[in-house]
Amino acid sequence: MFSQYFGHYLLNNGLITAQQLKTALDLQKTTHVKFGVIAVDEGLLTSKQVEEIHEKQKQLDKRFGEIAVELGYLSNEQVEIMLSSQKKNHLLLAQAVVDQNYMTIEEFTKALNEYKRVHSLSDEKFEAIKSGDIDAIVGSLVQMNHTEKEGYAEYVSLFVKNIVRFIDDEVYVEASEANNVEAEWLVSQEITGEEPLWTAIAADEKVFLEIASAFAEEELTDADELAQASVSEFLNLHNGIFLVNMSNKGTELEMKPQKVDHASAVSVSKENALCVSVQTSKGSFQLLLSYLPESVVVFEKPKENQTV
Repeated sequence: MFSQYFGHYLLNNGLITAQQLKTALDLQKTTHVKFGVIAVDEGLLTSKQVEEIHEKQKQLDKRFGEIAVELGYLSNEQVEIMLSSQKKNHLLLAQAVVDQNYMTIEEFTKALNEYKRVHSLSDEKFEAIKSGDIDAIVGSLVQMNHTEKEGYAEYVSLFVKNIVRFIDDEVYVEASEANNVEAEWLVSQEITGEEPLWTAIAADEKVFLEIASAFAEEELTDADELAQASVSEFLNLHNGIFLVNMSNKGTELEMKPQKVDHASAVSVSKENALCVSVQTSKGSFQLLLSYLPESVVVFEKPKENQTV
């Protein structure tokens, strides 16, 4: 998951293009992270030493780690540690952008360190984020603009985990203030009790069907009752888990039945709501939240040339 976040950081800072990011994210699924990238990332070797080992590999039928040990650059213990690091998510992205000549190892490492500085991340927090700790990622990188919205972080974090578990393991989320949101399909559910919350998934039909198909574990091609029930059940399942977590903390909540609206628009007070853009390999949709359910108004989306 960190690859999506750091990849968008590289994109937003003009270090790679949108097409390069897409290619790198696709490639990392099958990319084998080489020892040179790991060694530089861990600060064990310099780029010059890596190049020297690569040159020797052209002459000797030996692995990178073997040559590094023979040259005295690494110990056997360090090689074993590096072997266990080959699946680190951010390194998969690093190898992809380096292999495609989008960035050098030095440029990638510099950007990674700058990313850490910009987000004021401690070493411990940064390691957790790089390893894909969703709580750490959401808590540190999904910006909540108001203190009263900090409670949303727990809900969003759980939502991301459930997207990964049931829908798609490539997720990138950004939070912003909500106001008026149009939705081809809107699935909503209200949580009542001590800490009420209105929740909804807003998506166009293509992404709506992707979510429905993934959760139903079968291809659904029409936004019929089965597809609507599938997305509704996903939101209900997620909210049910959220209620269990809150109950374990001593807060008892209940859920109202889900609602499905087609070609609708949502009006919410931006001071009381949050809109989370959820980007996956299947497409983008929005998670809408409001801790004042009574302030949410769902109405039919105006047709062209029609005013509200």
